[in-house]
Amino acid sequence: MGERAEEFLSSFNRIEKWFREQLNNPTNMGFSEMVRRLSRKKDSHIPLFQDDLLQMAQLRNAIVHEQISTDFVIAEPNEWAVNRMREIEQALISPEKVFPKFAKKVTGFDINISIKDILAIVARKQYSQFPIYDAGIFKGLITVRGLGIWLAVESSKGDIQLEGRKAAELLVSNYKGSNYQFVGKEATVFQVEEMFVTQVRLEAILITKDGNPNGSLLGIIRPRDLYNNLEKE
Repeated sequence: MGERAEEFLSSFNRIEKWFREQLNNPTNMGFSEMVRRLSRKKDSHIPLFQDDLLQMAQLRNAIVHEQISTDFVIAEPNEWAVNRMREIEQALISPEKVFPKFAKKVTGFDINISIKDILAIVARKQYSQFPIYDAGIFKGLITVRGLGIWLAVESSKGDIQLEGRKAAELLVSNYKGSNYQFVGKEATVFQVEEMFVTQVRLEAILITKDGNPNGSLLGIIRPRDLYNNLEKE
């Protein structure tokens, strides 16, 4: 058996073993049936790989069952199949975590900061997210988009008066709460990708140790961070 076939089968067998563990070691259940069962589970990302996995099962059968002799295999997987198998194994069994991948220093701001100061920081430092706290308690996320909406609404009333206006005002709109989510450091990159896809108003995902909004911020993920990450890969 060739090196590629051995590598392919090793990866396939590890995935099959992991599937059995996920289903509490069922007896007499074939690989394809396990794929279908696990695809139906809530929050499963196996549907992303279902078609490839079912095709790989056919290739595995061809390698194992149609072998003429120990040193002659009818079906030898190509390089793409071997690499794809490894990718799927990685994604399922040891998926990449959000931390430390998206770790970065995130500045929190007090709820009493003035809107003038926020605008000055946007102009000077190009910040686009402002996590807002009141005595250590997370209150919401102000974003440049939210600021833009607020300024547009204010300008429709006449000249914008910024004197004495505080960040708290920006958190009052119906916009609050749906533009951010928190995850713990063990969350996977796949999970946050799914969150951005399914929650259309989500602008940022904030990382704390265990997903507690009042915990120390370990990082922040914006849709463009995921996009840039995919571009690099």
